[in-house]
Amino acid sequence: MNRRYAILAPGHFASDAKTAHGVIAYGGDEVVAVIDAESAGKTIHDVVPYLQSTAPIVATVQEALQFAPTSLLIGTAPKGGGLPADWRAAILSAIGARLEVVSGLHDQLGEDPDFKLAAQRAGTTIWDVREPPAVPLFSGAVYGVTAPTLLLVGNDCSVGKMTVALELCRAAERAGNKAAFVPTGQTGIMIAGWGISIDRVIADFAPGATESLVLYAAQSKPDLIVVEGQGSINHPAYAPVTLALMYGAAPDALVLVCDPLRDRIGGYRTPTLGYRELIRLHEALLATVKPARVAGIALNTRYLDDAAARKEIERAEAETQLPADDVVRYGPDALYAAVAPQMRKGRPCGV
Repeated sequence: MNRRYAILAPGHFASDAKTAHGVIAYGGDEVVAVIDAESAGKTIHDVVPYLQSTAPIVATVQEALQFAPTSLLIGTAPKGGGLPADWRAAILSAIGARLEVVSGLHDQLGEDPDFKLAAQRAGTTIWDVREPPAVPLFSGAVYGVTAPTLLLVGNDCSVGKMTVALELCRAAERAGNKAAFVPTGQTGIMIAGWGISIDRVIADFAPGATESLVLYAAQSKPDLIVVEGQGSINHPAYAPVTLALMYGAAPDALVLVCDPLRDRIGGYRTPTLGYRELIRLHEALLATVKPARVAGIALNTRYLDDAAARKEIERAEAETQLPADDVVRYGPDALYAAVAPQMRKGRPCGV
C-alpha cells in the first residue's frame, strides 16, 4: 500500500530518531508530518538539515491529522525496543482516528490488549515490523547464489550501515548494474517493504533467516546483492546478530562502516576496535566457513568538519591500504567504483 506517514518521535526527532530519519531519506512512502512538541512549528529540514523534506513538525496527533496521514510511524528504535509509557495516549489517539500504526519496536503493539481492542473497534491495523515469519535452519543453499553478495559490518550500532548499503545500491544502479538491497532490520524493512528483522529471530534460526533473505533477493537476478548489517562483532549485546549475518549471508566481500569518533560501544565500556583489528577479526571469523575480504571502508564523518573528515579518510586508507570515503558527505560513486572489482564470487570451505 502507499502510505502517508505521520511520524511519532516526541523529544527525539532532532537527536536519535534513526528510524524516522531513514524512512524520510530513503523510503518510498510520503512523510506528511512529524509529531514532536519540542520542535513544533519548524520543518523537518529546519531540524535535520541533511533531510530534504519540508514537511511540518507539529505538537500532537490531532494537529498531524490536518495533513491527511494514513499511518502513524513510531519513529525511534530505543535500546531494548520498548515503548515509552507516555507515548501510549498518542498511539491510542491515532488508532481512534483510524490510522494504521507501523512500529519497529521489540514491544509488539499488536499484542497489547489496549491497542488491539482499539484497532478492532476503529477498523484499522497494527504492523509490527519486527515480528518474524517462520524461518528455516541454515541449509547452505545460499552458496549457490550466482550474484556476488556484499555485507556491511561496522565498529558499533548506529554508525550508518543501512545508509551505506542503500547508497552503494544507488551507485551500482548509476553504474549500470542491478543491485538488490536486503533489509535485515526494522527501518530497512519499512523502506523496502519486505525483509526480516534478524534481531527478533531465535538464535538457532538467525543464519537461516538471513540465508532466506539472500535467496529471495537472488530471484530478481541482480548483478549485486547488498545486505544491511546489524550491530558489531565485539558488541557485548548484539554481536550474535552480526555473526548470524556473516554466516547466513555468505558474503563475497565486506565493507566496514565506522564512526571514527566513537571509542566505546554505545551504552557500554567496551572499547571499539581500530580499522586493522576489525578487518582482521571479520576476515578470520569467515575464513574457516566462507572466506570474504574487507573491500573498503565507509566513514561516518557527520560530526567532523570538512578538513578533519578528509584527514580521517586519508588515515584510514593509509592504515589499511583499502579505499575509504564518506558516501553521504562526498557521494557513494567513488567508493563503489573502488570496491566493485572485488565483488567476485567465492566458494565456501570444503568445496
